[in-house]
Formats: sequence, structure tokens, C-alpha cells
Amino acid sequence: MNTPITIQYKINASPEKIWKVLTDKNEMKSWYFDIQDFEPKVGKVFNFYEPGGENRFRHQCEILEIIPNEKLKHTWSYPDYSDAKTIVTWELFPEDKGTLVKLTHENIENFKILGDRFSKEQFMQGWNAIIGQSLKGYLEQ
Repeated sequence: MNTPITIQYKINASPEKIWKVLTDKNEMKSWYFDIQDFEPKVGKVFNFYEPGGENRFRHQCEILEIIPNEKLKHTWSYPDYSDAKTIVTWELFPEDKGTLVKLTHENIENFKILGDRFSKEQFMQGWNAIIGQSLKGYLEQ
């Protein structure tokens, strides 16, 4: 059964400000990942590694949909380990004096052959830390 991960946080920033830090590679490296080849255009492929310099897991993503200040949707894969792909969708909903940031990560089960490091629980912990601590902290400082 493919039950997506859904993570939601209210952030005290406008959708426009959140969109900028979500789609500007210079802003991204302050709270997310250092993604040198990121370009916010449908069809663009970007690659990055986990932080820390070990470069064990190359992440590769392709942008599937963009609605400025509202939605960014892309694939998520580890091409050095598997052909499996998942889908990550970032959505921004204006909410009184802030924005609800909703992340949905679909088809995590596709990664089960890669082991426990790629479990649904690991992704949930990771996304909660990225959105609830890194992004929220970066925007609300």
C-alpha cells in the first residue's frame, strides 16, 4: 500500500518569501541542500549529495510542475543504487499572517529494496527536521 508522507508546518512568512528560499539555489544552501545545478524550470534535472561531505548518496530529481508561490513538484531518486523514483510536492497555502507549508512524498515504498536508511520513518524524520527546524528557523530568525 502506497501511503504518502505528508508533513505540514505553519511558517511566519509570506508565500512569496518561502517560494524564494525554496527555488533560489543560493538561499537553499542555507537551510536545505547545496544544489549547484538547480534551476526552477519544468524538465530540469538537478543533483545533490547529503550534507557532510561524504557524498555517499547522490540524489537526482527532475522538476515536474511549477506554480510560482504555490507548488513545486519533482521526482526524487538515488540513481547510483536503484531505478526507483518517488515524487515530492511542496505546496504553499497563505494562512493568516503566515503560510502553511505542506510537503507530500509519494511512493516511498519504491525505496524499500535499499534498506532501512530509506524507510518511511527515516524520510518522515528527515522532512520534519528540514521543514520544521531548518526552513522554519531560517525564515523566522
